[in-house]
Amino acid sequence: MLKEKNQRISTILAFALLPLSGFATDIYIPSLPSMGADMHISSIQVQLTLTLFLISYGTSQLFLGSILDSYGRYRFSLCALVVFIIASIVIAVTHNIYIIYAMRIIHGITVAMIVVAKRAYFVDVYEGIRLKHYLSMFTIIWSAGPIVAPFIGGYFQSTLGWQSNFYFLAAIAFVIAILEIIYSGETLKHPIVFHLKSIAGLYTEMIRTTTFSLGILMLSFAYSMVIMYNMTGPFIVEHHFKFTPVVAGYCSLILGIAWMVGGFIGKALISRPFFSKLFVNIILQAVFVTLMIISLNFVTNIYTMVFFAFIIHVGAGFTYNNYFTYCLGRFPKNAAMSGGLTGGMVYVILSLLTYIVVSVIPAKDERNLSYSYLVFILLSGVIMLALFSMNRRPKTVVNI
Repeated sequence: MLKEKNQRISTILAFALLPLSGFATDIYIPSLPSMGADMHISSIQVQLTLTLFLISYGTSQLFLGSILDSYGRYRFSLCALVVFIIASIVIAVTHNIYIIYAMRIIHGITVAMIVVAKRAYFVDVYEGIRLKHYLSMFTIIWSAGPIVAPFIGGYFQSTLGWQSNFYFLAAIAFVIAILEIIYSGETLKHPIVFHLKSIAGLYTEMIRTTTFSLGILMLSFAYSMVIMYNMTGPFIVEHHFKFTPVVAGYCSLILGIAWMVGGFIGKALISRPFFSKLFVNIILQAVFVTLMIISLNFVTNIYTMVFFAFIIHVGAGFTYNNYFTYCLGRFPKNAAMSGGLTGGMVYVILSLLTYIVVSVIPAKDERNLSYSYLVFILLSGVIMLALFSMNRRPKTVVNI
């Protein structure tokens, strides 16, 4: 069990592991074009390394939560860290895209186990206002990955090649694993008996909770905007605008900051009426993506692309912060299950959506990027209109 004297350090380590999914996806974003050229594969093939990670990361969370609620968090997350280290090294030493695909699937499963366990850690250890405070910090802390990772990755790509990104991931995971062994421990106090029928019943209850399900859709559409840029941005910056991977890293850094700004705004407005602030946010996103499309008739350069993308990503971060806080606090007695279901469904939905959209609207230029944003903003608007309609019904109570 976790020792009380180590609780502070263990909490810091838990926060340090939350951005691991962002690091695992974003650090090699500036290297995507170079990976394709090095292995003589198409952009779609190299983008599939990201999609496979997202799918395995998402589907794993759907069942890992119930396992962690039954058998504990600590040992599973520690073992997952070790496997993650091995998979990162294998990716770095191979040039076989199919082996990389397999290792990225393993990355997704191990990162899912680590992140679900660490999200549940906070519900295990804290409660009340302090718990709500920590939950609202999740998206802000998580955004450290999208901010720092591509910035570092751009320099690694320019100096040491794309393989260095994965050596770096292995090194970071190794250091944290050692600290976990020294300072962390089990936090699950009341294990739930692993029974498939009861687990299925709990999942059904969660999905049938309307605002929980709508929250998952809103999270999916919000984060899809970020993933869409991750999949297409480096190709636009390096191929269309003819800039270096370092510049691509800087662009991702700026948009990572945008996501964090949206999270901070969401945290600052946490007490404001839920529906109203989300509705205003969607309207603002729709206005700016429209201006982005119109502006392309007059000017097209990297600066206007990043400017409009920054505003849209702030709105996406705002949406994600609000709905993530709600979804994770909705079922406190089944923290890992609700966290796993939330993260799992979000990543399954967005991985399929983004791959479909990038196939239909390929990584070509900022016009295609603006159309991709428009798709996800419109989908978000449809869900918000559904919520608005539900709120207007006299006998309908929407618990948000």
